[in-house]
Amino acid sequence: MNTLALRLFAIWLVVFGSVGISLASEFFSEAEKTIIQSFGPWPPPLIADPSNSVSQNSEAISLGKKLFSERRLSLGRDLACSDCHAPDQFFTDGTALNSAHGRATRNTPGLLNLRWSSWFGWGGAADSLWAQSIRPLLSKEEMKFTGKKLRELFSEDIALTQKVQELFEISVVDQSDEALFVIVGKLLAAYEETLISGLSEFDRFNVALSASDNIGIESYLATAKRGLKIFIGKGRCNLCHFGPTFTNGEFGDIGVTQFITKGRIDKGRYQGIKALQSSPFNLLGEYNDDQQGTSRVRTEHVTLQHRNWGEFKIPSLRNAVKTAPYMHNGSIETLAGVVEFYSNLDEERLHIRGEKILRTLNLTPQEKKDLVAFLRTL
Repeated sequence: MNTLALRLFAIWLVVFGSVGISLASEFFSEAEKTIIQSFGPWPPPLIADPSNSVSQNSEAISLGKKLFSERRLSLGRDLACSDCHAPDQFFTDGTALNSAHGRATRNTPGLLNLRWSSWFGWGGAADSLWAQSIRPLLSKEEMKFTGKKLRELFSEDIALTQKVQELFEISVVDQSDEALFVIVGKLLAAYEETLISGLSEFDRFNVALSASDNIGIESYLATAKRGLKIFIGKGRCNLCHFGPTFTNGEFGDIGVTQFITKGRIDKGRYQGIKALQSSPFNLLGEYNDDQQGTSRVRTEHVTLQHRNWGEFKIPSLRNAVKTAPYMHNGSIETLAGVVEFYSNLDEERLHIRGEKILRTLNLTPQEKKDLVAFLRTL
C-alpha cells in the first residue's frame, strides 16, 4: 500500500510539478527577465571613494564607528549621529519629522547602501558622503557644533588625536577648523560606507531566476511576482527606480507639497544646488583627495535650472518596508499609502517642468496589494 502511494505521488509530481515549473518559467517574458536581472547582483562591487584617503581603511572604519555614536560632537554634548540614524531602525529615526533637537523640515533618510550614491540629502546639497557627514555637525537645526568645540574635543581626547594624526599624517593643532571638520567627516564616511543591507527575498528570487532554479522561483510569493510585473510594466516604476540600488540617484518632481509652513517653501534640488556650489567641502575644492582624478567631473557639470525647483532625491527602494514614513517630508505613513499616491496621482500638482514620465496609474485594488507585496520583499 505504501509503495503504491509513493508511486502515485511520484506520478503526481511529474505531471503537476512540471506544470508548475512551466508556469513559473513562463510568467515573465524574456524582456521582463532581462529587466529583472538588471536589479542584481547584490551587492555591487564596493570601490573605495577616491575623494576620501581613508575610505576602506580598517582603522578609519573603526574610529568612524565610534564617532558615529559620539555625543561630544554636538554643542550640548547630547546628540550623536546614531540618535537620529538608529542602527536598530535601519539607520532612520522612524518619525515623519524629527523634532527632538529642533524643527526638522525633512524626513530623516536611512544610511544603508550610500556608497553607491553620487548626491546626498533630499536636495543633493553634498556630492560626497564625507561632505554630507559634516553638514549635520554644523547645522544650527541639528548638532550645532563649532570649530572651537571640536578643538576642545581633540585637546581633551589624546587617544583620538593620536589616531587622527597617524591616519592622516598631520598635526591636529596645525589644521584649520574646516580641515578638522573634513577629517571627522571622512572618518564618519569610512564607517558609513560599510553599512550595506543583506540579501532580500527579491535578491534570492532573482538569483533563482538567473539560474533557472524553479524551486527558488516558486518559493517567491505569487503576489510579489505579480507586483514585480506591475513594477516593470504598467507602473513603469523602474524608469526611476532601477539597477541594484533601485534608484537612478537623481531628482524628480512628483507633486508632493513643497510647503513647510505658511510662507515657507522647501525648494528641493534648487536649494541643494545652491548649497552645493557654495560649499567649501564640495569636490571642486581643496579637500578632495582625488585632485587629479575624475571624481569632480559630475559636480563640474551641475547647473542651476528653474526646473530643479521642487525636485527631491529619488530614494532607493531597498529596505523600504523598514524605513517608513515616506517622501521628503515624511507625509505618507505606509507603503500602501505610497502606492495609493501614485495610483491616484494628481498630475495638475506637477509644475510645468515636472516629471513627464509620471501619470496616474489607476491600479485596481488587487494590483495595489500585489505591488505592495513586491515592495515588501526588497
